[in-house]
Amino acid sequence: MTTHTQQPLGRFHYGWVIMVVSMLTVLGALGCARFGYTMILPDMQAALSLSNTQTGVLAAGNFLGYLALASVGGVIASRYGPRRIIAISMTLIGVTMVLTGLAGGFQEALLWRVLTGVGSGGSNVPVMALLPAWFAARRRGLATGVAVAGSSLALILTGLLVPRILDSYGMDGWRYSWAILGALVLLLGFLAAVLLRNRPEDMGLRPVASSTDVPAMTVKKASAALGWGQVYRSAAVWRLAFVYIAFGFSYIIYVTYFAKYLQAEARYTKEAAGNLWAAVGWISIFCGLIWGTVSDQIGRKYGLALVYLLQAIAFALFALWRDPIGYTISAVLFGLTAWSIPGIVAAACGDYVGGQMAPAALGFATLFFGLGQASGPLVAGVLKDATRSFAPAFLLAAGVALLGGIGSLLLRPPRTVAE
Repeated sequence: MTTHTQQPLGRFHYGWVIMVVSMLTVLGALGCARFGYTMILPDMQAALSLSNTQTGVLAAGNFLGYLALASVGGVIASRYGPRRIIAISMTLIGVTMVLTGLAGGFQEALLWRVLTGVGSGGSNVPVMALLPAWFAARRRGLATGVAVAGSSLALILTGLLVPRILDSYGMDGWRYSWAILGALVLLLGFLAAVLLRNRPEDMGLRPVASSTDVPAMTVKKASAALGWGQVYRSAAVWRLAFVYIAFGFSYIIYVTYFAKYLQAEARYTKEAAGNLWAAVGWISIFCGLIWGTVSDQIGRKYGLALVYLLQAIAFALFALWRDPIGYTISAVLFGLTAWSIPGIVAAACGDYVGGQMAPAALGFATLFFGLGQASGPLVAGVLKDATRSFAPAFLLAAGVALLGGIGSLLLRPPRTVAE
């Protein structure tokens, strides 16, 4: 017998709590764990005597760790529940970030960065895939767009906080930076464990904006009927996954070497580079919400194509217009689109396979995204050592982003939009 769930009597729906906590989880899992590296990198590189290739390997190791769990994290979350997996993974992130600050050399740092990546994959994929279960198709882009704003908040936090920690603690400032950010992630992990819920059905609710005449349990069963094998055999999911590679490869070059490039080649101070990094964060706060909503209206593929085009322009300007005006315009363009693509991809996964199977589909797509992320910094570091400039790497990122935009236009809409 089908169990009929109900909408709350008032206007408030617990799905909005899920959305906010998801945003804070992204802040810790990606923002602090990954983007904190951008601001800490110059001092950490000097203290440990790392080459540019080694800094690229550290970034690549983090993304390989992310890839290792992200590829199966969606399946694990679908089986055991996102809430439990997210809490465990956030704890792993916080502990290994603190240990990164205690590293005495390249090999130790690499170990902890890889394990931090594992935790990031085990947190970010399940939390982004949680939202399609809580929000119906016509609100998925909005919800995932708000969630990815956690990365924007992290840019503001690391851009303003890390330079001050570095100045306050001198040569050990990079170690204190990792410790403080790691402690914050542990706090956010505790919050996620307390407030997240796996499904609206657990609280007697339908997804936000779902049809009032369709019981949520009916939708759940229809999604489950798709089956695991059909998710991985879906041509639509494969095409989406290949498009996602371009974002992983291109954006990570930009964010990893943003501060390093400005300080080493544009002669920016730590504070000036940090302020521009924080500005990206401020500008990007609403980018996911804006582009997620746009994709709700015009379709996922056109939303993705527009975002990729603007990012390609941003990366090219960073390399070619070597003037504070050029760097600022580049930062603004990137900020306007920064975290939109993961949100749109998460929403598209829900459209293609339904909320119940969205974690598996997003985990599969993230496998390809992770391949791009792992290779991007390594290629950029090698190019820098070979050419003595990061400009060729940023131009490469622009070209790959442009290819991602072209690939997005080849995506097909779902045959039936899953609620």
